[in-house]
Amino acid sequence: MLTVRDAHARVIAAFEALPSESISVADATGRVLATAPAARLTQPPSDLSAMDGYAVRAEDVPAVPATLTLVGQAPAGGAYDHALKPGETVRIFTGGPLPMGADAIVIQEDTKANGNDITILEAPRPGRHIRKAGLDFAAGDQPLAVGRMLTTRDVALAAAMNLPWLSVHRKPRVASLSTGDELVLPGEPVGRNQIVSSSGIAVAALVRGWGGEPTLFDIARDDAKLIEDRIAAGAQHDLLITLGGASVGDHDLVQGALKAQGFAMDFWRIAMRPGKPLMFAAKDRARVLGLPGNPVSTMVCALLFLKPAMDRMLGQAGDLPATKPARLAVDAKANDQREDYVRSTLRRHPDGSLTVTPHPVQDSSMLSVLAASDAFLVRPAHDPARKAGDVVRVVDLGAIHPF
Repeated sequence: MLTVRDAHARVIAAFEALPSESISVADATGRVLATAPAARLTQPPSDLSAMDGYAVRAEDVPAVPATLTLVGQAPAGGAYDHALKPGETVRIFTGGPLPMGADAIVIQEDTKANGNDITILEAPRPGRHIRKAGLDFAAGDQPLAVGRMLTTRDVALAAAMNLPWLSVHRKPRVASLSTGDELVLPGEPVGRNQIVSSSGIAVAALVRGWGGEPTLFDIARDDAKLIEDRIAAGAQHDLLITLGGASVGDHDLVQGALKAQGFAMDFWRIAMRPGKPLMFAAKDRARVLGLPGNPVSTMVCALLFLKPAMDRMLGQAGDLPATKPARLAVDAKANDQREDYVRSTLRRHPDGSLTVTPHPVQDSSMLSVLAASDAFLVRPAHDPARKAGDVVRVVDLGAIHPF
């Protein structure tokens, strides 16, 4: 069986960044830049006041108190269009352009006005309370790099750069197909031998949250021709996710349907828990990732393989989720030959350190345990027995949105 890292490497190698499209900057939050945009202006465009007060020449106030003559004002959006002469001052407001010749701002609290006579009570320093031209960015600057997933802060910056449009990678179109006579949708009547299907809904939610456009097919019954037809439709997407039916039992029809349509199997088993029956297949530009049917296995494998594949299509690295150190709260038995993603809770200490406690029951059908977890304790294959207090590695699920 393949290791998690080998399987991950094969999956992400099969994907590349999707083409770009132009979108409104107002719609760009969460999208990934395909081209680094350049600022179309300098910000601030000129030296501006950072405070309400008076623009002065610092040399005119060698000592305080000193009285200057008010000759005009410079509000935000306006200007005093004359050079400041010795002994003169201009009333200025936050965002107002600095008059020619002025080199400091005295805040209004440090002055006393008597008509046009302005007494300065605090000696100014050159450059004080002035936002220099280009303090934020200059025309042509590219502060947002290719491959960056845009936050609302980034969108605000792009708008300030006078960019109405941004070039981003197209959203991956990901279809998901659940198979099996035993499945029904939420709200449908549940027969004696049936279960409610949650994996497809979970995958669609993850795809949307990770920057894609999901298509959720109806459940395909255990009929080879029906599954083939659904696979043919799903292959028109950037990625098809199949859920269940990927092993080699008599009723596991997905592999057969894929082979009948000319897909080549890359792998169909990996050395991990939960999620051993993971499958990856390709035909021309079509890619199929077969996730296990058990809902916890589905979501663990989605985090390790679906998200990296989507990241690659969005122009990002496609790495496995990062891990961080934590101390075990309890003893742990030796692990077997499969890398284990143990559903666990984290305790966060005031010094920033973490303690991890595995849930006592780890059955891959138990969504309640997954929902109550905020971490995966990652046990490498053949990891020896561990004692409480040992340092281990965990995936902090609170750092992954959404999950």
